[in-house]
Amino acid sequence: MSDSGPFGPGNGEDDPFGALNFFLRDISRMFTGGGADSWETAAQLAGTVANEGRTDPNVDPADRIAVEQLARVAELQVQDVTGLGGDGAIRVEALNRTQWARRFLSDHRPLLERISSSVEAALRAQLGQLGDEGGEHPAMGLPGMGGMPTGPMLEQLMAMMGPMMLGMMAGTTAGHVAARALGHYELPVPRAEDAPLTLVLSNVDEFAEEWSLPADTVRLWVCLSDVTHHHVLAVPHVRARLHDLLTEYASSFSTDPEEIERRISSLGIDEMLGGSEPEMEALQQLAGDPDLLLGAMQSDHQRALMVHIDTLVATVEGYVDHVLDTVGERLLPDYGRVTEALRRRRVEAGPASRFVERLFGLELSQATFDRGAEFVSGIVARGGEDAVARLWDDPEHLPTPAEIDAPGLWLARLGIESAEVDLPADFEIPDFPDLDL
Repeated sequence: MSDSGPFGPGNGEDDPFGALNFFLRDISRMFTGGGADSWETAAQLAGTVANEGRTDPNVDPADRIAVEQLARVAELQVQDVTGLGGDGAIRVEALNRTQWARRFLSDHRPLLERISSSVEAALRAQLGQLGDEGGEHPAMGLPGMGGMPTGPMLEQLMAMMGPMMLGMMAGTTAGHVAARALGHYELPVPRAEDAPLTLVLSNVDEFAEEWSLPADTVRLWVCLSDVTHHHVLAVPHVRARLHDLLTEYASSFSTDPEEIERRISSLGIDEMLGGSEPEMEALQQLAGDPDLLLGAMQSDHQRALMVHIDTLVATVEGYVDHVLDTVGERLLPDYGRVTEALRRRRVEAGPASRFVERLFGLELSQATFDRGAEFVSGIVARGGEDAVARLWDDPEHLPTPAEIDAPGLWLARLGIESAEVDLPADFEIPDFPDLDL
């Protein structure tokens, strides 16, 4: 897994942004009016970040065929358990990292554009306030370049910010996800319904080798996971609900300069950049913890939305894990070892991966997966497999934030008989009155 910062791999400890040299040349062309298309720039940057200077050969045709055959097995098994899925067969296509990153950019282009525009608006608001104050602002200067003048130059900078922000943010996001991704749903976000699912074969096989696991077993596990994710996220009301939540989140970064300044102060960013550390060291410290920067622009509305995003994502992930346990135990002889390794991997992401997750409004922590697993297992224990299948029958059947922590409440709302009743941890049974008195 990459240990680079969130803005691309470095060429040594003293050059954390070295891999972006080519991209900075594209930014220069943007400034002079000869810039490359933002999305092509993003795709080039994504490939560089994803491969960290390594070669990225095409997938061997024999491996492509093998993965397609495993996908067919996975689809039949998952449909048998879930009853979900349409008449058309699902294809899983084995890609290299660069190809996968380009597909990710294509699938998530509308969402990435919204995120970029929203973050740009937040920065514009902050720069606009600085412009209104007049004078020079040393805090906004680049290392070794002094303060940043206001007026026409500031307006020009804000006008250039759009394509620069879009290319950098989309490219680094896709590159970091591709560097780590095993399958199509590395992030549990709806993707194109009619396109093949995608698997980063080199990442899958490297993981299998690192953990001394059978490569075919890991490949099949990833196919099972992706097919299950795809069937659930293709349910129209599930897809629409998650899409709407993520879109609203992506559009809602704070544009209130005073709120951003308060967040910067509460997170200690102003002290970091204005302290005794050299400026580049402070920037490197921020790169090591990019959530600080993101947190400064996150609005209260976004934090409220994350409660609902987390509830839906936890439900989906809990159900996917349940299906994999049902299918995998009977299909894969090494299922226990493979599952332990893969489920440990998904919660051991580094700062760059966490930054990407939260950029989308996701919180893929162990707590999220545990909540989902406990909710689904609670439904199965109280109402059986038929009860858990009702999760996807109707938009009203999706659990609320309160219900995901108390499956008995969800069962009661749907009128499903439960073998147990969920009670708060601090609930006390009152003493019965003494009727003889």
